[in-house]
Amino acid sequence: MSTESSQPSVRSIFIKALEIDSAADRENYLAGACGDDPAKRAEVESLLEAFAKAGSFLEPKDPSFAPTVDAETQAGEAAPARVPKSIPGEKLGSDIGRYKLLQQIGEGGFGVVYMADQEQPVKRRVALKVIKAGMDTKQVIARFEAERQALAMMDHPNIARVLDAGATDNGRPYFVMELVKGIPITQYCDEANLDMRQRLELFKDVCS
Repeated sequence: MSTESSQPSVRSIFIKALEIDSAADRENYLAGACGDDPAKRAEVESLLEAFAKAGSFLEPKDPSFAPTVDAETQAGEAAPARVPKSIPGEKLGSDIGRYKLLQQIGEGGFGVVYMADQEQPVKRRVALKVIKAGMDTKQVIARFEAERQALAMMDHPNIARVLDAGATDNGRPYFVMELVKGIPITQYCDEANLDMRQRLELFKDVCS
């Protein structure tokens, strides 16, 4: 059996991680299971984050329920990505192509989203998504390009349009979209006190 085929899959690591309640134990498990594969580690963590958010979306907020995420995440701040500290990311105020980065507004397993100003050929405020520094493996770049192409082909009033695309000076791809201001869907559900049925109806609208 080859070394590659004996490696645990992202799915198996994700399922096993869900069974570990202790944050420290889960951290140790992920470090061992993912080894020196930051792309696999990021994908597993992205699935765990999505799983946690799905739970909060479907379950009306109950003050007696003890949350399993940290206080920083509960306060609305994105959990810090586990990217090696020695690898710097983009600096606010710096330029990517013809776009000036103003503020980080989102973060996923592979990419970071910034609010940015476009100065030419027109002036407008946009959202710019770029692969994280240190995550630009061939596999991640291929998935990022597929996402960029899929979004560029979509034409729907409820989906932000792709306006531009390119690559940073060090070759990391990015794409630029309409900047749509709003609040997370989970926050909307909680503030509107939606029950389970109402949340599922909203989810049907998102899927369609």
